Amino acid sequence: MYSMAASHARGKRADDNIFAANGRAIALADRIGKDKVINGTVGSLLDDEGNLVVYRGVQEAYKSLSPKEFAAYAPISGYDKFKKFAVEQCFGKHRPSGYVGVCAIPGGSGALRQVVYNYAESGDDVLITDWHWTAYDGFIKIAGRNVRTFKFLNDKGVFNAEDFQRNVHEILEKQDSIVIILNGIANNPTGYSMTVEEWQKAVDILKKEVRENGKRAIIEADVAYMDYAGEYEKTREFFKVFDKLPKNILFVCAYSLSKSFTMYGQRAGAMIAISQEKSVIDEFMAALQYSSRGTWSNCNSSGMNMLVHICENEELLKDIEKERQVYVTKLNQRADVFTKEADKVGLKYVPYVSGFFITVPVERSSEICATLEKENIFLVPMKNGVRVAVCSVSEKKMHGLALKLVETMKKLGINQ
Repeated sequence: MYSMAASHARGKRADDNIFAANGRAIALADRIGKDKVINGTVGSLLDDEGNLVVYRGVQEAYKSLSPKEFAAYAPISGYDKFKKFAVEQCFGKHRPSGYVGVCAIPGGSGALRQVVYNYAESGDDVLITDWHWTAYDGFIKIAGRNVRTFKFLNDKGVFNAEDFQRNVHEILEKQDSIVIILNGIANNPTGYSMTVEEWQKAVDILKKEVRENGKRAIIEADVAYMDYAGEYEKTREFFKVFDKLPKNILFVCAYSLSKSFTMYGQRAGAMIAISQEKSVIDEFMAALQYSSRGTWSNCNSSGMNMLVHICENEELLKDIEKERQVYVTKLNQRADVFTKEADKVGLKYVPYVSGFFITVPVERSSEICATLEKENIFLVPMKNGVRVAVCSVSEKKMHGLALKLVETMKKLGINQ
């Protein structure tokens, strides 16, 4: 094949298996009806009829925007009011103390890209969990860094502090700094949520490792699904472990409005950094504005101003929080059906605590999903398992899904 692309771009494709499977599910549902299709692929909140959920208050905020609020260019780092409210919504009553820097980013994806580009040297290893959103690989590799994973959960099904420490130590033996992305609350794709004690253990390990060798660590918490992990303030208690960190550990948070406010397509979020050193935050803001200008330039004014409208209207915000809690309950009910039936039929799954997804650990996941599609069931094949989107499958359709997975695996001669 004749190629015009540069060597680093040649042969690359964005064949996202999630969007591809979702596209096939939607096309089939349009032909034969939504009621005859199980679409467990999409990472968006769907109601029991399979329709996209957009909170009432969000719709109201969108309709209230003036032409200037939805059409004007935004400042590169975002509107001041937006940044203020993003910090408040992200941390609640549990914001770590220190100097704070905030930059608007296009959804959580922007914060993931930016932490890799601005804080990992070219050729460095970036540490992530073995169970992770597959887009992480692209953010890291496109920036010219290397993906390194640690075993997220141990044999007891809890945070694997030992493997985390081993990897941190080995990386810091060869690098001056380490970037860690930790989607530890309502993890995508497993639904596992680290306890406050587990987060504390991770931070203690970092403190020990950087203290012993005088190196630096940057840890970014990906909290995309945090608002579906339980009660609002309780889900944020883990932030206290990042309070008063030494100056050579930088805490960064990837906060997105996509799930929390059902604003998926608005591409709005904030990258928030907290440090005890003012110079570190000044540097963060300068680096983020420069690299943002050189990529997407600035973010969507609509999404940012919608959050401002919502947070300045207490009644609107409370309505959104109330409606969100309805869906937190609904997610738990859907997950309960799947996990209880899975236990009954002997189907293993990664320990689920909360969030949008459950993962069944199994080899040959592509074969399993391809076979299920013949029965109008669409799930996501991953490297070491099959992901079920609790967020998009109704409680009614969840019944029997675990058994169907077991039967399909048996038909294909696949054991867990």
